[in-house]
Amino acid sequence: MKTLIGVVMGSSSDWDTMQQAVQILHHFGIGHEARVVSAHRMPDDMFAYAEAAAGRGLKAIIAGAGGAAHLPGMLAAKTTVPVLGVPVQSKALSGVDSLHSIVQMPKGIPVATFAIGPAGAANAALFAVAMLANDDPALRAKLAAFRAEQTEAARAMTLPPAL
Repeated sequence: MKTLIGVVMGSSSDWDTMQQAVQILHHFGIGHEARVVSAHRMPDDMFAYAEAAAGRGLKAIIAGAGGAAHLPGMLAAKTTVPVLGVPVQSKALSGVDSLHSIVQMPKGIPVATFAIGPAGAANAALFAVAMLANDDPALRAKLAAFRAEQTEAARAMTLPPAL
């Protein structure tokens, strides 16, 4: 299976959040890789990853980062591959610092930004699937079925009686 999506994070502690993206990609049978590529601890590796992404056939990079959250923007500055930023919840500011850092990219450094935490990671992966589905009718049908299943699950939910 060809690797189409890169899932990267600033440290292994981000895995609890970013594994949500990997699970979605696995569900859809999308070739992916997951690795730590820290903007602060290993900038040369991070630059090399970004610069080689298009040549390796990556169609998108899902980048999770907490705290200072430089990873998504730094990757976007070094590649033309779309970067999907996931703010990882931090202890100090509950991920709001990460969200602000990722969403406030300067003009010319586009990063799609998703919700803080696991929901953001899952939605970034679904966004990547939707991007790939533009050129793949079978994947588009699988995504439509997935969304229909979500709708049916929501309809099946029951609420406790009102007091």
